[in-house]
Amino acid sequence: MKAPPSPFRMHCYMVAATILLHGAMMLVNELFFRRTEFLQGIGWIYLPAGTRLLCTLMFGEAGALGLLISGWAACYWYYFPGDALRATSGTIAGALGPYLIYLLAQSRLGLRSSLSNLTPRKLLICALGCSVASPLLHHLWFAIHGEANLLPGLLVMFIGDLAGTLIVLYTAKWLLSRLPRPA
Repeated sequence: MKAPPSPFRMHCYMVAATILLHGAMMLVNELFFRRTEFLQGIGWIYLPAGTRLLCTLMFGEAGALGLLISGWAACYWYYFPGDALRATSGTIAGALGPYLIYLLAQSRLGLRSSLSNLTPRKLLICALGCSVASPLLHHLWFAIHGEANLLPGLLVMFIGDLAGTLIVLYTAKWLLSRLPRPA
C-alpha cells in the first residue's frame, strides 16, 4: 500500500498546481482579453484574478507562494521585462491581496481551511475583497512611486478583477456540476 505524500511534498504539489493553473489562466487571458486592456497589465477583464482567489482559498499559503512564483515570472519576462522592482512589487501586491482576504475571511467570517462552510455569500465577499485588495495594493505602490491620475486605473483594475473572478468562479462551478456525483 502506498503511503500518502508527506506534508512537504503535498505543499510542493499545491505550489506547483497554483503555478500551472495561474500561468495557464494568464495565457488564456492574453489570448482572449488582451484587447480589453486599459493599460499594460490592467484590463477590463482579468481572469488570473479568479485563479488568485481559487488557489488561495484551496491551498492557503501554498497558493500564495505559487502566485508569487508564477506572477513574478510573468511580470519579469512579459509585462515588465528587465524591471525587477516593478515586477516584484506587482507580484507581491497580486499575491498578498488574496492571501490577506483569505486570512480575514478565516478570522471574520469563520471560514474553515477545509472550505466546508464556504457559502455563496462568503465566496462573493471574498471575490469582492480580492477585487479591492489587489488593485489597492498595486495603486498604493504606484502612488508611492509618484504616478499621477491613479483613480481611472484603480477603477478599471477593480472591475477587471471582479469580472475575471466571477467568470472563473462560475466556470469552475459549471465544470464541477458536470462531474459525476459521488456514490
